[in-house]
Amino acid sequence: MNKKTLTFCLFLCGILMTHAQPKNPVEKDFVGYLFTYFTGNAVEEEQVHYAISNDGFNYAALNSNRPVLHSKDISSTGGVRDPHLLRRHDNKGFYMVLTDMTSSKGWDSNRALILLKSQNLTDWTSHVINIQQKYPNQENLKRVWAPQTVFDEKAQKYMVYWSMQHGDGPDIIYYAYANADFTDLEGTPQPLFIPKNKKSCIDGDIIYKNGIYHLFYKTEGHGNGLKKAMTDDLTSGVWIEQPGYKQQTTEAVEGSSIFKLTNTDKYILMYDVYMKGAYQFCESYDLDEFQIIDQQINMDFHPRHGSIIPITRKEYKHLLTTYGTPNNFQVIKQNNPVLEGYHADPEILYAEKTEKYYLYPTSDGYTGWAGDYFKVFSSDNLVDWKEEGTMLDLKTDVSWANRNAWAPAIIEKKLKKNTYKYYYYYTAAQKIGVAVAEHPTGPFTDSGKPLVSTKPAGVNGGQEIDPDVFQDPVSGKSYLYWGNGYGAVAELNEDMVSLKENTTKIITPDETFREGFYVFYRNGTYYFLWSEDDTRSENYRVRYGTSKSPMGPIDIPENNLILTKNPALGIYGPGHNSVLQIPGKDEWYIVYHRFSRPNGIKMGDAAGYHREVCIDKMEFNEDGSIKPVVPTL
Repeated sequence: MNKKTLTFCLFLCGILMTHAQPKNPVEKDFVGYLFTYFTGNAVEEEQVHYAISNDGFNYAALNSNRPVLHSKDISSTGGVRDPHLLRRHDNKGFYMVLTDMTSSKGWDSNRALILLKSQNLTDWTSHVINIQQKYPNQENLKRVWAPQTVFDEKAQKYMVYWSMQHGDGPDIIYYAYANADFTDLEGTPQPLFIPKNKKSCIDGDIIYKNGIYHLFYKTEGHGNGLKKAMTDDLTSGVWIEQPGYKQQTTEAVEGSSIFKLTNTDKYILMYDVYMKGAYQFCESYDLDEFQIIDQQINMDFHPRHGSIIPITRKEYKHLLTTYGTPNNFQVIKQNNPVLEGYHADPEILYAEKTEKYYLYPTSDGYTGWAGDYFKVFSSDNLVDWKEEGTMLDLKTDVSWANRNAWAPAIIEKKLKKNTYKYYYYYTAAQKIGVAVAEHPTGPFTDSGKPLVSTKPAGVNGGQEIDPDVFQDPVSGKSYLYWGNGYGAVAELNEDMVSLKENTTKIITPDETFREGFYVFYRNGTYYFLWSEDDTRSENYRVRYGTSKSPMGPIDIPENNLILTKNPALGIYGPGHNSVLQIPGKDEWYIVYHRFSRPNGIKMGDAAGYHREVCIDKMEFNEDGSIKPVVPTL
């Protein structure tokens, strides 16, 4: 059986099998959409424009509908058309490809396309690829149209595909892989798709779903409509062509682009009704049947052949800061989550050494809490957080455990002027370890053995997890707290990597205690916060007690529930917190995780390892009791 036949059989038998999906940002983190387009056939209109949307239906032009990329700066012809924007599968930037062409010189006048890359959607570097000059035997090349890019899962490369016509032959969709820098094409262009009727096809647009690549393309000169073909192997040459057309109009169309509406199962197909100067939007759940939704669409501009991608809150803010907020555009105001992706059990630190804030979470999103590394994030303002990288990896940095990296805690110790040490306590393989560094971001060196590995005397159940470290401002002594199912405390020796003998004590507050002690001191009172219920439960929540000593006993106030779910806002399972006092102020914040929004509540037990980190204000009554925290979006 040859390769093509085998691929075809596997395709028919396994069409519903799923492949590994590209590692894009977590879908929950997308808060808006970016529409990239050009505006017309005049030279001054053949430039790159942006528009922004909160919901994928209502769009407002950025930069007062002026170009965000000028053709004179990036093209060889003086014009660009058909912008296609792609987020890298590893989330390390963006790629854009363009037709290098001005229609004022004729529809058969161009021979080049343009590759661009960016880290932030606003600063781009570009390279013109002239097909006729780059490759031999291209003397009768007439045109190079509508390039797009897709990540080929099998090749693990970015494939650029576009249509070309040679002489009097049909327009054919070709492909070549981009080089690692996305500055050039590798190898000789090869046909990607030729329909069975051997007639022209242009404007290819590929979307990947459940292991299948769906190619939408325009039949040029014999219907001027949109058809679809499917394959599970982009370079196999084996495609299943669907009958009929996908556009929902009798008018001529081109330039289709399809995108997924985030946090839904819905896809939006849009295309350029070019003879009418209009754009049409349709929706589908299966990429086969489409319905017009033009009545739901609003735009304050007139686009031509473009593309749409979802954007994160950070990207959203950067675009509005760079190009200004459009008139009558309602900006999304969202405080939480503060980190993109899945994270839990957040520990927060203000470091005197750097005068910055640091977040140390559990790396979440792994079935059964199976993460094996810790990351650290820094901020100057508690709003904008920068990932500083992996600061402890169990597989490479820890000799005694290689699994279940959970629930860290950290403390800064000033040794002398401008000299500090950082002691990082963490859970690994249901034991507690400690690592030491001279900077909040590391490198951290593990002590070489667990600090807590057995249950305290008299305890038969629970786990040795969830450390918390606290330095008593009254005595100067340091304490370690831990436990799941029970709560324990022990005094730390001056070396901070060992427990003082005969100081371990059980201080379980009451039957609501599950895990996640956090201790802080305010106005002569020691506050003990803990989490109730199971982190997989929507009723996971935070209670507190007080004491006159860092070792208890803990007094339980009435109405001691201070953080709980808010179904009206889609907030569930808030818990496992740390607390931050702004230096020199009686201003306090609680840092916690919750089920990821908006779909965490639909995940069942998996919600308990698909969590996100939030920060909210924490306030006190005059008698020192903690006011219930209002969790925010």
